[in-house]
Amino acid sequence: MMSYTLAEPYQSYEEIKKSRFMVYVAPINSIQQAQNIIANKSDHTATHNCWAWKLGQQYRFNDDGEPTGTAGKPILNAIEGQHCDNVLAIVTRWFGGIKLGTGGLSRAYGGGTARCLQQAPLIAIVPHLCCELHCYYNEWPILENKLHTLDAIILNQTYDAEGTALRLSVPQQTFEFLQQWINNLTRGRVCLKKIIN
Repeated sequence: MMSYTLAEPYQSYEEIKKSRFMVYVAPINSIQQAQNIIANKSDHTATHNCWAWKLGQQYRFNDDGEPTGTAGKPILNAIEGQHCDNVLAIVTRWFGGIKLGTGGLSRAYGGGTARCLQQAPLIAIVPHLCCELHCYYNEWPILENKLHTLDAIILNQTYDAEGTALRLSVPQQTFEFLQQWINNLTRGRVCLKKIIN
């Protein structure tokens, strides 16, 4: 199943039985970044700032005073239900005087997050492999052009008397093609090696 993240932050607003809900979603790359966004985006004039984030196998959620299980978990479920990863969602509620009940709260928080993510600009998360190689200077310009066409990322590059050593991040689905292409370019002299983290 393909996973998605956000191309950029996005927010939406809803009013449910006089309570106002603002949903803010953002891409994240680390737990620290998620914590910083939560600290900066929580509105202290609001009744509740409930949130959830997912980062690979790690996730956290918070009900911020709403009944247990009615806010943070439904937000996380909405993130997962939209097949999103590396995403943070904060739902800020200003209480309007009418209680929604536990089911209504779950629908408001989870449904609002799902609708926001459906409207937000999503991009597919493409799994990458880390690999390395060494090539001669005369091979480098040809290889560099090929790397751009395959959306490979140069993580590190060093030079020596014979050529250049590269550490790359390569989309997983193009690794075998690139490996064969480099083998052909260098007549079998260079092998693209996977680095196991």
